[in-house]
Amino acid sequence: MPDSPAKRIFTLDIDQSGTPIVKCHGRLVSGVSNLLYVEVSRLIPGHKRIVLDLTDLTHMDSMGIGTLVRLYVSARSGGCDLELLNLGKQIQQLLIRTNLLSVFTIIGEENIKMG
Repeated sequence: MPDSPAKRIFTLDIDQSGTPIVKCHGRLVSGVSNLLYVEVSRLIPGHKRIVLDLTDLTHMDSMGIGTLVRLYVSARSGGCDLELLNLGKQIQQLLIRTNLLSVFTIIGEENIKMG
């Protein structure tokens, strides 16, 4: 059975009341992953730290992984730390399989750095 349209939609919410927290929802896949890159890259020049909250991210493909890597490189180049919060099991396994989990700073629910 194909995914319903609601499952295919990627959206994000940005809370800029302190350290920007970008809450990702849905599927970070080809065709929508550039939305995340464009929105987060706008935040990099004015911040030393940005958190991507992946709590509601249900799926990510190779384009999504590429977008995370592009953001990581852009953030590092701009003197900004990009941190991932609340990795779901599927996303965590994907980052492990691609040997990228150790590249990112992973933080827990209380903004505590893990590992």
